[in-house]
Amino acid sequence: MSSDATPDPYADPLRFGQRAQILRERRGMTQTQVADLLGISPHTYRKIENGQQKAPGIETVLRLAEILRVRDLADLTGRSDAHVDLFVGPGHPRLAAVKAAIDAFPLTTSVEPPPLVHVEARLHAAWRARHQSPNHREAIGALLPDLIRDTQLLVRHADTAAERRVAQSLLAQTYSLAQFFIAYQPDSSLLWRVAERGMIAAQESEDPHAIGVASWLLAQAHRDTGPRHFDAADAVNQEAVRYLSPFLPNASDEVLAIAGALEFELGYTAARRRDTGTAWRHWDKANDMAARLPSDYYHPVTSFSQAIMGAHAVTVAVELHQGGESVRQSAKADKAIIKSRPRRARHRIEEARGFQLDNQPDVAVASLEKAFEAAPETIRYNGYAKTILLEEIESTHSARRRRAADLAARVGILAA
Repeated sequence: MSSDATPDPYADPLRFGQRAQILRERRGMTQTQVADLLGISPHTYRKIENGQQKAPGIETVLRLAEILRVRDLADLTGRSDAHVDLFVGPGHPRLAAVKAAIDAFPLTTSVEPPPLVHVEARLHAAWRARHQSPNHREAIGALLPDLIRDTQLLVRHADTAAERRVAQSLLAQTYSLAQFFIAYQPDSSLLWRVAERGMIAAQESEDPHAIGVASWLLAQAHRDTGPRHFDAADAVNQEAVRYLSPFLPNASDEVLAIAGALEFELGYTAARRRDTGTAWRHWDKANDMAARLPSDYYHPVTSFSQAIMGAHAVTVAVELHQGGESVRQSAKADKAIIKSRPRRARHRIEEARGFQLDNQPDVAVASLEKAFEAAPETIRYNGYAKTILLEEIESTHSARRRRAADLAARVGILAA
């Protein structure tokens, strides 16, 4: 390596500021962008990188790790005793089998596909399992390999254009289910393959609902890649909203719900940008769509419903770093019953983020305990939950520290 080569933060003994600078530049972000997301001045952030200010406290370190999408906290801190995988969950035991099914493209086979109605019934059962099981990745991971194989077979063996469109719709739905399983696991390339294949299958199906769902998931894949991809996420969302718009006056509940979910996603991304007016405007539009749905309706993929809008309001407030507002919205949202266990757990994590912002750490830990009760696998794969628990494990408040450490041990957040 030449003497003027960029140091490697993963190999060289660098100070904290140098590591932050290298990781920031690798993500293509400016100091001003990072400072804005941290909520500090560019001048203060420059001093951190230049070593003119001591390394920040753990809350800022964890927030910086989130912004830079650092997977292992040790990569940022340089501490060998801080090997904590923040934003990617553990590889699920069934990930290899699911990946093998996705990667398999047999060019010749004598296997006949099962009847289409049987595959439809299995797919519906898989979605129910995804929402009802506390360990939903285990439940759907067991079903996905056969579903992927059989929906691919249905497409290949379709005799007519109409049969092929129906089969493509089922294949798109199966890829959507697979994306829920793969998300936040250590295989980002697999996630992208599934998201893109799902979009292609949905387009081939010409089914507005399947296209809406695939767009919703593809947009999330873009957004979760980081701030540089927010524009791409918005582009996918906006195109899908435009596509579905002509169907809305007489839309089925499913199509109306996915349109509402897409509208909220635009608000969510705006909130991640700290664009308050745009975020709440899209939430209002989504809420109007939810009001058109039956009061007991629940979208089978996105969980979009009247009941979910309170949880969505908490998410918007949290992403806007409005601590008091997020707590107020949490109180309102608790009046609604979220049927999906993983979605209920996700709401409790968002609620915990709100309480943390509002300087109520004990209530934040209590909310994470509720998330664990609803769906342990959700909290296990959630970077925000890890961030809060890691912070509270360092708390000077002994009772809170023990409570956070106990929960972290139960869900396996701390690396061995």
